[in-house]
Amino acid sequence: MWALGTWVLLGAVCAGSAQLQFNVTKSVEQTACNKTVILPCIVTNLIKNNIQVIFVKWKLEKKAFFIFEGSTGKINRNESFSSAALESPQNLTSGIASLTISKTQAVRGNYSCEVTESSREGETVIELIYHRVPWFTPVENILIILSMVLAILFYWIQLAVTVSKFETTLLKIGLFIAGVVITISAVVGFSLLISDDFKPENQIGLGLIVLPAVILVPCQYFLLQIVYENNLLFAIGVVILESLGYLIAVIGFGLCITACRPKNGAVVIAGLAIMALIALVGLIYAILSGYSKKEQPPRKAVEEPLNAKVTGESDRICYRGGDM
Repeated sequence: MWALGTWVLLGAVCAGSAQLQFNVTKSVEQTACNKTVILPCIVTNLIKNNIQVIFVKWKLEKKAFFIFEGSTGKINRNESFSSAALESPQNLTSGIASLTISKTQAVRGNYSCEVTESSREGETVIELIYHRVPWFTPVENILIILSMVLAILFYWIQLAVTVSKFETTLLKIGLFIAGVVITISAVVGFSLLISDDFKPENQIGLGLIVLPAVILVPCQYFLLQIVYENNLLFAIGVVILESLGYLIAVIGFGLCITACRPKNGAVVIAGLAIMALIALVGLIYAILSGYSKKEQPPRKAVEEPLNAKVTGESDRICYRGGDM
């Protein structure tokens, strides 16, 4: 009885030792930001650690596309997976048979890694899934769009206040055209920026939002100059602050444009927020200046009674001179 139990136990141990074991990874995520995809395959119980007796086969949906023969060092690849390569050939004797594939050739599905060491073999399955990742986070997208919308909205209100309270000039027509240009550019940029997955169009959209915003800087100066010509120092100060906001936004754009997952979105938001805040200051100033100017009596209306009084006095003097 004891002999039978010992034989069964030894048989189970021998059977277990004939099976290669792996660090199990159920799935790997691929995103638009990945340049390559690494499919992990790590054997934990190699014994001989000799590349001459190791054989590796990778399959997609049970169809082999990559084969490595340790005895000859030969690699066979399917043409559809020409970029496939062992991640670390020198560590293959340590059990690392992970595979790298370019993102353009990495097809979603179930990949299996089959490793053989002499008469011992084993297999593990990894699912490659695609995970959509937006360029900016939803909160960052909202803040970028909101800051730019406010900057443009305050500009249009300020332009409306200026036109309604002061004489129309060719300059105001130019300011109107500039407002149309920046508004259209921003709307197109908004539509390209928002996406569930990163695309090159996202970068173009951010460029259409940030770069044309420079139009708001000189426009703000001309609007303030029209409102109150004698206080150019205030207008210059506002333009300097708005230029600073634009510079910060452009720096943020430069830091984000080269990154698939930008980490400097806050810089862009800060720059656009400063521009929106300065546009609000300009709007408030335009409204207050408009009201103060409206309360003052018209200069022509004041001058006419004075001229009439002076003329009357002159006529009276001339008349008295004639009597004498």
